[in-house]
Amino acid sequence: MKLLLPDSIDLDLRLPDDVHAVRYAIDQPVPAADVDAEALVVWGNAPAQVRDAARRLTRLRWVQTLAAGPDVVMQAGFAPEVVVTAGRGLHDHTVAEHTLALTLAAARRVHLLTRAQIGHRWAGEWGGLQPVHEADSFRTLRGARVLIWGFGGIAATLAPLLAALGAQVTGVARAAGRRHAFDVVAATDLPRMLPHTDVLIMILPAMPDTSRALGPDLLALLPAHAWLVNVGRGSTVDADAVLAAIRAGRLGGAALDVFDTEPLPPDSGLWDEPNVIISPHAAGGRPVGAAQRVAENLAALRAGRPMYDVVR
Repeated sequence: MKLLLPDSIDLDLRLPDDVHAVRYAIDQPVPAADVDAEALVVWGNAPAQVRDAARRLTRLRWVQTLAAGPDVVMQAGFAPEVVVTAGRGLHDHTVAEHTLALTLAAARRVHLLTRAQIGHRWAGEWGGLQPVHEADSFRTLRGARVLIWGFGGIAATLAPLLAALGAQVTGVARAAGRRHAFDVVAATDLPRMLPHTDVLIMILPAMPDTSRALGPDLLALLPAHAWLVNVGRGSTVDADAVLAAIRAGRLGGAALDVFDTEPLPPDSGLWDEPNVIISPHAAGGRPVGAAQRVAENLAALRAGRPMYDVVR
């Protein structure tokens, strides 16, 4: 059995003697000598490269993407019989950490402090004596009402960190209930929840039913001081509507790690908006436990057992 491994990550794998691992360049078509591979691991590949692999690797049985969101692989056109597994759980800690950083940066106005530092200006308005309680403002996680839309593994790691700093955390998912010791409401309850939200954190995957999930109508329900933090997929948010709401004073700001077009075009109005924090799809990028995931799913495939995080 031939297993193709990407050159974008070092995977320390102990493979059975009859499994032949071959590294391939993620920015080049798979070499003709390796199109007979039965398994393919994807990490950081360009969509065009994955589409080419889907067309040319006709003996493929399994694709493992190390990304939490399998959208690039799912859109590549692999044959229906090819099993696709994703990287759910591999990014929980890294994305949660980055999300916490963005949320704290927004609360403590680190983005404005940085602008002042660049201009050699002492931003006294953000220092010195400050009110303990500020009505209609997001300046602290203490007592902040945080809504996490997309309550999976990343949210389960993030929510206790927010709660430890005093936030009141509620999840949003397809169905309501109690998950990981936090209350979760159904997405249909968003119109009821948004007017009482200080921070909306979005961790939605890119799916047909999540495209522009946050648009003008839902944005209009958020308080004018509220912040949006998006670490899911750029396609889930109407960025133009977000920018318009911030400029009109109907939204406090946005901390965005993902965008429809990446890199974000230089002419985007988001770059120059003072209350927009931009990070370059930096929340993940470190699939912790990737080698173990590949090894376990490979063993399950060969033994005919259920594989982990099958998305197709």
